[in-house]
Amino acid sequence: MKLVPLFVIKRPAYQRLGLFVIALAIAWLPFLIPLHFLLSYDPNLRSIVTMGILYLEFLILLRLWGREVWGIFAVFNYYGLIWNRKNGTEFLNSLAVGLWLTLALFALMVIFGWAFLQPSRNLINVIFEGLLMSLAVGFAEELVFRGWFLDELERDYSPQISLWVNALIFAAVHFIKPLAEMIRTFPQFPGLVLLGLILVWSKRKFNNRLGSSIGLHAGLIWGYYIIVVGDLVNYSDRVSPWITGVDRNPLAGLMGLCFLGILALFLKFIPSKIVPRK
Repeated sequence: MKLVPLFVIKRPAYQRLGLFVIALAIAWLPFLIPLHFLLSYDPNLRSIVTMGILYLEFLILLRLWGREVWGIFAVFNYYGLIWNRKNGTEFLNSLAVGLWLTLALFALMVIFGWAFLQPSRNLINVIFEGLLMSLAVGFAEELVFRGWFLDELERDYSPQISLWVNALIFAAVHFIKPLAEMIRTFPQFPGLVLLGLILVWSKRKFNNRLGSSIGLHAGLIWGYYIIVVGDLVNYSDRVSPWITGVDRNPLAGLMGLCFLGILALFLKFIPSKIVPRK
């Protein structure tokens, strides 16, 4: 075995993860620095291009990592991106669950009188834009967190420890913001942790295939995008934002936590199907 892969394999999980991130950052910097100046006229375009390059390099590095370090050649298949009918069906079913769960949450708040509906002029465009954006985010984040990251954790730790570390890191990465904002939007953090747990349970429930977690993640984002970007709902002042969601984010409110809790209970008590490592 080559010396570099042997050195990496013998490292604990946190060091392997650090080496991967360092290698990715080194590959990204030659693109990040010039693009920062070349696209300074359009920060939004700069962000899209630089993040797109980062994720493309992540996919390339992931293939090299799987092949050279772990001896896995069908690396995306190994992480759960299995292109078959069963995985596709699980993806579509979970996409529908995530979408309708989010829409039901807002509908219930309207019924309670905590919010009210308002017309949207560009709803069709918002629906299709939201679908594309949610699929991109769901695919990208699930391959990172429930694919590569979860696999590295499970190589060293028990399923339970891997579950909680994965969920906590997922929440922390999405909660990085100025301290004052972190305090103001703190209800969002337990919601993100619970979502991270749900997405791991979803993958394990379906024999470590990623279709279900990608679909569920994308469906939740899609429903939120339709409601918020489409400006379909306006809140009344009858209850605290800590109930309906700080900054109109359902994850940052008691209602969102309750809906996620119902989904979590459903997934938690269905036996997980964890594939033994070969």
